Amino acid sequence: MLVSNHSGVLARVAGLISRRGFNIESLAVGTTEHPDVSRMTIVMDMADERVAEQVVKQLNKLIEVYKIVELGDDAVNHEMLMVKVRCTDHNRPAIIDLANLFRAHVVDVSPESVTVEVTGGQSKIAALTTMLTPYGIIELVQSGQVALDRGSKSINEKKRPALAKHSS
Repeated sequence: MLVSNHSGVLARVAGLISRRGFNIESLAVGTTEHPDVSRMTIVMDMADERVAEQVVKQLNKLIEVYKIVELGDDAVNHEMLMVKVRCTDHNRPAIIDLANLFRAHVVDVSPESVTVEVTGGQSKIAALTTMLTPYGIIELVQSGQVALDRGSKSINEKKRPALAKHSS
């Protein structure tokens, strides 16, 4: 979704969704190439397509919502995970090798822990977490999903007039 970048918009969107009894599985919000426009990527499990259409229609009624695009399974979507794992001098190299295998980055090392950062799809994140669990996960934080359509298609195509003024 492209929305107005000001306070209260996230609360209004999340409130509308929760009032209809849906759980947001993942939420990521950030500014776009236009500083007064934010992009929200919301992941919800909505088995009933008719209900999903109703939620989209209600969201489109919000003045702050410029555009909504439902992305399919072929979209590129990634999350970021940072995980702090217990380590010793003995197993530290194995943890670092595991991080390298997943193209993750070691972002902090201490005598008792290694912190690893990885980006990718849900299956990659889950696989790395599973592999690190036996070492002892101290702390874990995961971002919400961000996603873009594949190819040259863009959410910015056929913008609402309120959004078009941001083009240069």
